[in-house]
Amino acid sequence: MTGSATAPESATTELAEAEARVEAQSASLRKELGVRDLVLTQILFIVGLSWIGVAGKLGPAHVIFWLLALVLFYLPSAAVVMYLSRLMPLEGGLYQWAKLGFNGTIGFLLAWNLWLYVIVHTSEIGLECATYLSYALGPSASWMTASSWFVALATAILLMLMILASVIGLSVGKWVHNVGGIVMLVVFGALLAMPLIGLYTGHLREYHPLRTSVPSFSLFNLNILGKLGFGALGGFEYVAILAGETRAPARSVRRSVLIAAPVIALMFVLGTSTVVAYIPADQIDLVGPLPQVLRAGFGPLGIAGQLVTIAILLTLAMRVAQTNVAFTAVARLPMVAGWDRLLPPWFSRLHAKYRTPVNSIVLVGVCAFAIALLSLVGVGQAEAFQLLFNASGMFYALTYVVMFAIPLFGLRGVAPRPPLWLRMASASGLAMTVLYVVLAVFPIIKVESVALFAAKISLVIVTANLVGVGILESARRRLRANGEAA
Repeated sequence: MTGSATAPESATTELAEAEARVEAQSASLRKELGVRDLVLTQILFIVGLSWIGVAGKLGPAHVIFWLLALVLFYLPSAAVVMYLSRLMPLEGGLYQWAKLGFNGTIGFLLAWNLWLYVIVHTSEIGLECATYLSYALGPSASWMTASSWFVALATAILLMLMILASVIGLSVGKWVHNVGGIVMLVVFGALLAMPLIGLYTGHLREYHPLRTSVPSFSLFNLNILGKLGFGALGGFEYVAILAGETRAPARSVRRSVLIAAPVIALMFVLGTSTVVAYIPADQIDLVGPLPQVLRAGFGPLGIAGQLVTIAILLTLAMRVAQTNVAFTAVARLPMVAGWDRLLPPWFSRLHAKYRTPVNSIVLVGVCAFAIALLSLVGVGQAEAFQLLFNASGMFYALTYVVMFAIPLFGLRGVAPRPPLWLRMASASGLAMTVLYVVLAVFPIIKVESVALFAAKISLVIVTANLVGVGILESARRRLRANGEAA
C-alpha cells in the first residue's frame, strides 16, 4: 500500500524538479506571446490551401472524409497537445515531452527529425516565391521559375529576413504571424462568401455545403484519408515549442487550441464545399485550387483577374509567414538541446539585447540555404533533393508517432497514468499517423518500381536518423570525458 501511495507523489516531484530546471534555463527569454497570438499562429500554420483541392477530388464525399479525419486524428491531436502542454509547459515543447515522457535519446531524435523537416521545407521558399510571382505577373514573368540565380536570390533575401525577424524576437515575429493569420481568415472569408454571392446573382444554380455521399472503400480513398488526417490537420503542437516565451503557457496553449480548432475545421470543410460547387472533381488544380476557384466564382462578375492576382500575392505572403512560424520555432530546438548539454553551449547563446538564440537561428538559415542551392545544381542533385523533400513529410510524421505514444507508453515514473479516454484518443491518432507513414513509403501511384521507391525513402529516413544518433553519442562521449552526468 505504501509503495502504490508514494509512486504518484514521487512522479509528481520528479516532474516538478525537471520543470523547475527548464524554467530556470528559459527565465531570460522574453514572454511575448498571448492567447490571441497563439490562435492566429495556429490558424496560419495548420491551414494549407492545397488541401481543399485534395479533398475536393472526392466530390460530395469529402464531408465524410473530413469528419473521419477530424474524429480520428484532429480531435485526438488537440486533446493530447492540451494534456501534455498543461503537464509540461516547457520551452522546446515536443522535445521536452519526449525527453521527460520517455528518455533523452528519443527526445533528441524527435527534435532532430523535426529540425530536418523544417530545414527541407524552408529551403523551398525561394522557388515558391518565384512560382507565385510568375502566376501573379503573368506569362512575361514565367522565366522566374526557370532561373537558378533568381530563385537563389529570392531564397537568400527571404531567409535573411526570417533570420533578422527571429533574432529580433517574437516582439516582431508574432506580428508577422498575426498578420498572416488575419490574411488567411480574410482569404477564406472571401472563399466562403463566394457561393452565397453566386446564388444571389444567379451565377450559381445551387449550393449545398454539407451535402455528402457514401464513399467507396479503396486504397486511393484510404490514402486521401491519411493525408487529410496527419497531412492537413497536424500542427497544434508547434506553438508549444515556444512555451518559454508564452505568458502562462499551460493555460494559453490550451485556450488557443480550444478557440482555433473549430475555426480551422470549418475553414477546411466549407472551403472544400466551395471548390466542389464550382470545379468538377477531375478538373481541380491541386497546385493552385484557390486561384482556380476564385477565377471560376468571380469571373462572371468581371473582377476575376484582379481578385486572382491579389489572392496569389496574399497567398505568397501567407506562405512566407507560415514558413517563418516553422523557422522561428525550430530554431529553439538546438538551444534547448544545448541546455541539456547534448550540443555545445554555442547553440544556447542568447543575443545580448534581444535574448534570442542567435547562433541557432543563423544555423537554421544557413542549412536551409545550402539545401536550396543543392537543389539548383544539376539534375542528379535535384533528384536527390526531391527524394529528401518527399521524405521530409515522414520526418514530421515520426515526431507525431512519438507524441501519441507518450500517453500510451510513456510518462512512467514522471506523471500519473493518463485517463482512459486520452489513451484511446492517442491510439486513434497514432493509428492515423502510422497509416500516413505506411502509405508514404509504399505509394499507390504508378512508379517504375514500388519496392525501389520504398527502399530509397526508407534509406533516407534511416540514414538521417543514424546521423542524429552519431551526434548524440558524440555528445555523450564528450560529457563522459569531462566527468559530467548526461
